[in-house]
Amino acid sequence: MSDRGPESNGAVRPSTVAFLFLAVTAAVSVPVLTHPLLPLTDYLNTLAGAHVIAAIGSDADLQRFYAIEWRVIPNLMMDLVVPGLNRFMTIYHAGQVFTLAALALILSGTFALHRALFGRWSVVPAIAGVIVYNEVLLVGLMNYVFGIGLALWALAIWIALRERPWPWRFVASALSVVALFFCHLFAAGLYGLGLLAFETQRLWLARREPLVPRLLDFVASGAPFLAAGALLLASPTIDLAGEVRWEPWGKFDGLLFIFTVYLYSVAAFLIAAIALAIAWLTWRGLIRLHPVGWALLVVGGAIYMAMPRVLFATHLADQRLPVALAFMVIACIDIDLRQRTVRRALAALFVVLLAVRLAEVQIVWNLLARESTAFLRSVQSVERGARILVVHGDRDAYAARTVSDFELLHAASLATIECSALVSTIFVVPGKHVLQVREPFRRYVNLEDRVPPSVDWLKRAAGQADDKLYWNQWPQHFDYVYVLFTQPQGANPDAEHLALAVDGPGFQLYRVIRKL
Repeated sequence: MSDRGPESNGAVRPSTVAFLFLAVTAAVSVPVLTHPLLPLTDYLNTLAGAHVIAAIGSDADLQRFYAIEWRVIPNLMMDLVVPGLNRFMTIYHAGQVFTLAALALILSGTFALHRALFGRWSVVPAIAGVIVYNEVLLVGLMNYVFGIGLALWALAIWIALRERPWPWRFVASALSVVALFFCHLFAAGLYGLGLLAFETQRLWLARREPLVPRLLDFVASGAPFLAAGALLLASPTIDLAGEVRWEPWGKFDGLLFIFTVYLYSVAAFLIAAIALAIAWLTWRGLIRLHPVGWALLVVGGAIYMAMPRVLFATHLADQRLPVALAFMVIACIDIDLRQRTVRRALAALFVVLLAVRLAEVQIVWNLLARESTAFLRSVQSVERGARILVVHGDRDAYAARTVSDFELLHAASLATIECSALVSTIFVVPGKHVLQVREPFRRYVNLEDRVPPSVDWLKRAAGQADDKLYWNQWPQHFDYVYVLFTQPQGANPDAEHLALAVDGPGFQLYRVIRKL
């Protein structure tokens, strides 16, 4: 249901919107284009899985360790897209293209949703560019991030087709649900949340009409989600439904995820500047929120407070929601831009905010590139087809002296890409990934997506025989050990079994000593 205002109240030509979209997209693309090894937590691990899918048919070492078990799993988009791109470019460039596509989908989806709600194009959705780099992206939840953009487009398409014959919107919605399911289960849920907010607001507007037809129409809007239910029942992911954990703390942190990336001072500046701008526009009577926006805040807020921290064995289940809702709410904002002074002031503010955020990301990524490049060089000294155990040093001490430790968490996955290695932390959780490990190597990898063992375990676990812990008797099963979050010139944790191969910034690579 559109809320069409007068054309003079902020409407602009489509060509102007297209130019602005391209300009903002180009600006936010710079950090990604200039850093082939994106310092996003889960990114390299997911990229390594895509590499195995693309290369396993011609790589004997990968075939020895891994198998691809295609199943109906709601976490596949990067596994489906990146291997195809890898046919025409390197795996690292393919990952960059996928990431850029995800950012472009979010930005364009915000513009499209605003257009569907207000019935006209506007420059206001460009605000989304300021928060397109956020902590959810920093964690490297790439399939979900891609799904955010698709969910924005799906909601925009539903609204645009809402007053047309029902088969069109139901077919479009069902196709959207299926696509979102294969991005991420939570992405499909995000679309459902947006649809619930829109239909709830529409139900309220028609409250003077007969109740039963309105309720039937309201309930029928959820029919396309039966496709997601059927897919989930056919998926091994359903076996993880019992792994749920609620944590009341961290809800405020989830809200901060919208603005935080690396420097809290930058996040504080962005929050203060945006809050002051909203206050000034409200005082001048120049800003309004579409009724769907209020519904999103109420429905989304209630769902956020009720959501668990872990759902379907997936962490940050609740904390990833506010970022996605923020893009939907931005699409619901309308600002009266008829006054030249208002346009100039807001344009200047937008340029400053976008420049500050992108400068923060670019500067920090340039600093982190030293660690990433050093790690890549260390991997090149590993023998092909090796088996690598990953353990953690003192992460808190390391984090205290660096701007970010996220790039190290899954950097060992580079060994799978560069030398076809079996890495103990590779993403091979049954029910969550199509990449699986063959017998007898399954007992040597992390099948539960848990935190790797502490370096203190190495000596104790060297001779222990306990099949429940994949790192026990590690000298017999692994060729190398990566110790992450180390101090400069850190001591050898087990000189009897390990020989230092590389001492890098924040990590050490050891070769396992084979006893005759």
